[in-house]
Amino acid sequence: MSPYKKYSALSAATLLTVGLLIGSGPAVSQAQKSILVSSTTSTEQSGLFGHILPAFTNKTGIAVKVVAVGTGQALDIGRRGDADVVFVHDKAAEELFVSQGFSDKRQEVMFNDFVLLGPKSDPAKIAGGKDIQVALKKIADSNSAFVSRGDKSGTHAAELRYWKGAGVEVNANLPWYKETGSGMGPALNTASGMNAYILADRGTWLSFKNRGDLAILVQGDPKLFNQYGVMLVSSEKFPNVKKADGQAFINWLVSKEGQDTIASYKVGGEQLFFPNAK
Repeated sequence: MSPYKKYSALSAATLLTVGLLIGSGPAVSQAQKSILVSSTTSTEQSGLFGHILPAFTNKTGIAVKVVAVGTGQALDIGRRGDADVVFVHDKAAEELFVSQGFSDKRQEVMFNDFVLLGPKSDPAKIAGGKDIQVALKKIADSNSAFVSRGDKSGTHAAELRYWKGAGVEVNANLPWYKETGSGMGPALNTASGMNAYILADRGTWLSFKNRGDLAILVQGDPKLFNQYGVMLVSSEKFPNVKKADGQAFINWLVSKEGQDTIASYKVGGEQLFFPNAK
């Protein structure tokens, strides 16, 4: 059995209430120290945490408990002081988090990219395109089914930026546009079942098993770049924050060892995340 069990849920409140964590019973119970990290479903559902957290705990003795939700919810957990570290992927929202005094600093850790998936029948005729906004306009013009996470996650925020750039106003009342309010994995399941288009992070897609008729149809647009950042929650605002242990985790993530561990995570021989800490 893996030393780390992975869990996710639809709301931070549910996770915090029932205490679903990433972490093994023996490793967590024996560790002298632990921190709580609020992060995105993409880092959990891609399997990245299951790969990197044992290496960090083995080195430092600090257990890492993870609440995996959308970026918006992860930041809200930090705003309440209910996490020590926030590890997400919406740069504008992260910079706002810092400017509001909930953290002193944002550090970049790694990147991958978003991809636009759709059925191989491709009713909107977007396959092979390089411009995400042109592709979305074709989907809207053809009234082709599109699944949105609709959960204020980093992926959802990026999707809304692309629709805006395409000059398309989307909302849940459109018959072809379905909001799931769920994480990346469940949203992909919905898209697979509906043969619908969907925006996804490449890491979760590579780990996703229930692909059905879905395939990558649009990729490679520079606008699809997906940066991840990490922040220590302010201990001045929230004295309960474990400043030293939380900073130790951040320091490890951006160190050569941490960056190499991130880079070594692969699925089917393909690297999912690319370290770029400065």
